[in-house]
Amino acid sequence: MKHLTDLLLLGDPRLYETCDPVQETELPLVSGWVADLHNVMEEIRVTYQFGRGIAAPQLGIMKQLIYLNVDRPQVIINPEIVTASNDMAELWDDCMSFPNLLVRVRRHRSLTLTYHDEHWQPHTWNVTDWGLSELIQHEYDHLNGVLCTMRAIDDQSFRWRPTPKTNVV
Repeated sequence: MKHLTDLLLLGDPRLYETCDPVQETELPLVSGWVADLHNVMEEIRVTYQFGRGIAAPQLGIMKQLIYLNVDRPQVIINPEIVTASNDMAELWDDCMSFPNLLVRVRRHRSLTLTYHDEHWQPHTWNVTDWGLSELIQHEYDHLNGVLCTMRAIDDQSFRWRPTPKTNVV
C-alpha cells in the first residue's frame, strides 16, 4: 500500500513524463493502483484539507489512470478530452505534488471526455460543471507530463496556501 511519503513532489522528473495507456490485459492491476491512489488521497485530505482527484503518475505509476472522489469514487482509464469549450475561467489551482503552493491558471468551463471505467466499459461524459471540468483538466494534464505551474497565467500567478485555522481553547 502506498502512502503520502510515496507521492512524487515538484521537481521529480517523472512528473514531466507522458504516461502510457492502460492495456486491457493490465485491468487486473487497476484495483491495486486505485487502492493506492485512494489511500494517498485520503492522507492528503487529513494532512492538507483538500483533494478531489489524483493521477497515477503522481505515485510513479506511469499509466493513463485518474481516480476522482468528489461525490463518489470514480476510475477513469485512458481518458481523452474530445471537445473543450471556448469559454474559459480562472482559478487558483492546487496540486498534491506541491500542496502548499497555489497557481493561477485558465481552464475550459466545460468539456467532453471519453474513457474506460474499471470494468473496461467505454464512457462519454459531457462535463458542464465548472468544478469538475477544471479538476479533470488538471488530472488529465498530469497524464501528459504537464503541471499547473506550467499553465500559470503569468509570473505573478503563484502564492502560498493559507495555513488552516485550528481552534485553540
